[in-house]
Amino acid sequence: MTTRRRFKQKLSLQERLALFAKAAREKASLLRPGAEKDELLRKARQADTAAHLNEWASSPGLQQPK
Repeated sequence: MTTRRRFKQKLSLQERLALFAKAAREKASLLRPGAEKDELLRKARQADTAAHLNEWASSPGLQQPK
């Protein structure tokens, strides 16, 4: 049986999503209006939403059902 390769992330998911969203917005700002720019902006919004959901799911106020 083969062993799984493990990779320890240096940045948290929240940080990686924020960096991805920032880079996508910067790249989109250099493009002319069109499909590619719209796609980059959509991916940046998705990364922001994923970061928000991750923050909400890992918040201390969220309790397990009893």
